[in-house]
Amino acid sequence: MREYKILVTGTVGAGKTTAIGLVSETAPVVTDVRNSDTTIDKARTTVGLDFGQLTLDNGDIVRLFGTPGQTRFDFLWKILARNALGLIVLMDNSRSDPLADLSVYLEGFAEHLRTLPCVVGVGRMQSHPVPTLDDYADRLASTGRVFPILEVDVRRRNDVLLLIDTLLMQLEADMRGDKE
Repeated sequence: MREYKILVTGTVGAGKTTAIGLVSETAPVVTDVRNSDTTIDKARTTVGLDFGQLTLDNGDIVRLFGTPGQTRFDFLWKILARNALGLIVLMDNSRSDPLADLSVYLEGFAEHLRTLPCVVGVGRMQSHPVPTLDDYADRLASTGRVFPILEVDVRRRNDVLLLIDTLLMQLEADMRGDKE
């Protein structure tokens, strides 16, 4: 049995808490409080971390740690990223400049992204089709990075599991490459 620590990050309102709660087999740990930031149209927001756990069919355990979305909590991003084996970045395509938002997380996790596999999940594309997945790929390429980018609805369990599976496939490929 293996254990994986996966970090889930992204903008406020992208669905980190929802995604973790949806797939967690145990009651998720959530540190949401009443939102006092008037620039964010959301009643509650994460100020510490979210935590959930999932057992895979083969018995491996995935521990999901969600970060606060606000950059004022970026010191927690670095703490939570310690010993992580991969990163899921959730983007909200309905925000005013989601590509700039992506850049914030690429810069905030730059040190970790040198070695960690990553997958980007883009939500709310049905109602906000621009930027496209190709636009996200171009933004990643401009920073010298190539990661899988998937359209997701974090309210759908299968979409969240697809993000996790995509990340775990990268980890498996990396482990096989290390053995060769």
